[in-house]
Amino acid sequence: MQGPREEIVYLPCIYRNTDIQKPDYLATVDINPQSPNFCKVIHRLPMPNLKDELHHSGWNACSSCYDDPSKRRNRLILPSLMSSRIYVVDVGTDPRAPRLHKIVEPIDLFWKCSLANPHTSHCLGSGQIMISTMGDPSGNGKGGFVLLDGKTFEVIGNWEKPGEAAPFGYDFWYQPRHNVMISTEWGAPKALGNGFNPADVKTGHYGQRLHVWDWTTHKRIQTLDLGEEGAIPLEIRFLHNPAAAEGFVGCALQSTIFRFYKTPKRDWAAEKVIQIPSKKVEGWALPEMPGLITDILISLDDRFLYFSNWLHGDIRQYDITDRRNPRMVGQIFLGGSILKDGPVKVLEDKELNSQPTPRILKGKRVQGGPQMLQLSLDGRRLYVTTSLYSAWDKQFYPDLVKEGSVMMQIDVDTDKGGLKLNKNFLVDFGAEPDGPALAHELRYPGGDCTSDIWL
Repeated sequence: MQGPREEIVYLPCIYRNTDIQKPDYLATVDINPQSPNFCKVIHRLPMPNLKDELHHSGWNACSSCYDDPSKRRNRLILPSLMSSRIYVVDVGTDPRAPRLHKIVEPIDLFWKCSLANPHTSHCLGSGQIMISTMGDPSGNGKGGFVLLDGKTFEVIGNWEKPGEAAPFGYDFWYQPRHNVMISTEWGAPKALGNGFNPADVKTGHYGQRLHVWDWTTHKRIQTLDLGEEGAIPLEIRFLHNPAAAEGFVGCALQSTIFRFYKTPKRDWAAEKVIQIPSKKVEGWALPEMPGLITDILISLDDRFLYFSNWLHGDIRQYDITDRRNPRMVGQIFLGGSILKDGPVKVLEDKELNSQPTPRILKGKRVQGGPQMLQLSLDGRRLYVTTSLYSAWDKQFYPDLVKEGSVMMQIDVDTDKGGLKLNKNFLVDFGAEPDGPALAHELRYPGGDCTSDIWL
């Protein structure tokens, strides 16, 4: 938390599901307020293929390798959600001008692991890199894990034991002091690949479970069914304290936050601790609109939980010092689907007295809703982008695809809580040279509160 202030940030930018026939690329953005290039994209690294759907990213080394002086955080791992390629990017030679180091082709995942659709990447204390997957090579759900060699970046094989893969996959987090890893579920790639159909939830193409794994034996030892209230559990975060045996997971469809924890019997359980009420609406696809919690993060001191409601359009800050009773201390609206001048009319709202006004920043109307979050190491600045996933962007926010996403910065009150938009900060990916792009997850070169795990 006492590390240097962030000066640049890396973001994957996506063209899949837009009208632009260009490859996805990694953008490097200058976020140093003292720089003449403040809020500008200073470098773009295009991938050599079309329609990869870059999504999340991770590191070849992080805080889990703290005791190995030979390790350097110099390679960014970029899994492609739809093509199943994994790009390894050299950010060590010149952090401001990343270059492509290696491509892991889909056939290596298919043949060596019988897995596809890689999502979350974490480095391990062993020096290896572990990447969760969402599917098998045929597009069915399959929650397994690919291991890469930390030096050659060749596919080693599966982390999980044969026959142990979960029905669905998405995110994961491990906590070695408790010999545990927990993974989450999105859905079958074939079901979600081109958009969201609510009927697919009822027919079992989306998940609602957490999977508990023995970190030493690589076996799945417990499954926690969160029920309908926990449908589509996405981002999962243990507390950063490596001795902690609890954390939180954001469940998108019913807009709930569950706390998971180790019980006195030494197994694991989960309880709902936050519920965002749906809004009764007209002029939208369904009669009720969920908040759709799509990203969550925990501050490095484990004091605050942040999450985004992509459809309602707000980011919330909760004090989680009482882990079982989070208390909302900050909220800000940045776009969304219930704006005053939009086509949706809110008929019943258990939280708001009126519909939010559009967010205009530096003359640019914010399209879409707040989505991916990243917090500065000291906890005082929260960065946010507005794209979720290109097919769902196109379905729920067609103007976002036409005009491009944005990156914003929110000033955080770390004493009493509170969120305030920095009106001098805007990165407009609608103004990119090849046309409007969809920017997604954010990474700092020195690591951050969603990349690093402590042992």
